[in-house]
Amino acid sequence: MTRSSQTTGAAFEKARGEGRSALVGYLPAGFPDVDTSIAALKVMVDAGCDVIEIGLPYSDPVMDGPTIQAAAQQALEAGIRITDVLRVVEAVAATGTPTLVMTYWNPVEAYGVERFATDLANAGGAGLITPDLTPDFAPEWIAAADARGLDKVFLVAPSSTDERIAMTTAASRGFVYATGVMGVTGTTQATAAGVAPLIARTKALSPSGGVDLPVGVGVGVSTGAQAADLAAYADGVIVGSAFVRTLLDHPGDAAAGLKSLGALTEELARGVAGAVRA
Repeated sequence: MTRSSQTTGAAFEKARGEGRSALVGYLPAGFPDVDTSIAALKVMVDAGCDVIEIGLPYSDPVMDGPTIQAAAQQALEAGIRITDVLRVVEAVAATGTPTLVMTYWNPVEAYGVERFATDLANAGGAGLITPDLTPDFAPEWIAAADARGLDKVFLVAPSSTDERIAMTTAASRGFVYATGVMGVTGTTQATAAGVAPLIARTKALSPSGGVDLPVGVGVGVSTGAQAADLAAYADGVIVGSAFVRTLLDHPGDAAAGLKSLGALTEELARGVAGAVRA
């Protein structure tokens, strides 16, 4: 199939042109099942997500908090496979919304880097977010991604040195993912005051001075007010655990879960739209 009609960079640029941050939403593929995960992600798109991250469930998610771990475990127990993840990508990318896969590196390496990059591109995926892969250990992925125009989203953290931030931003395409706090996802709220210095350093150390490479911030956002707080500084507000928790709170009742998911997405979208940009 063809690639998403809008690239990740274009989605961030559109949001910037509207004077707001982009809302980036995450759910694991196959949670609570493949078809419901597709429906849930489409609800998030319709309710205001500008970019979608689809998690590839993995058995050793060292950076994921308990909420995302619980959802990924459900998907794994149901037999989720990479082919299922790609089916979810294809369905969501067909909406025209940039759709990235967030994955630990081992599954990609086991599947085959060239094969994964080809299949992801053929499914309409925009690229990968690789939380445990740094650019200096990613030559095979960088080559495969560059050959197909796929985004390479690497991470920076408050503990990152200036040298590592410069290296990471130089290698990234689409956006760079700034983890707002140290630790696993979904356990601590990142505040604007706490994350603003990392955003400023990342922009200053990027090749274009932050003009062309957006900075998205994740970890801990669950309300519209928190989204507005971070959106004052970040180009993108990344939300994962709060979306997952909404579905976990409605076991066996997909309709209620999807309704709550839509309401939460709308609240977060209002938050980023109403923020006063710093």
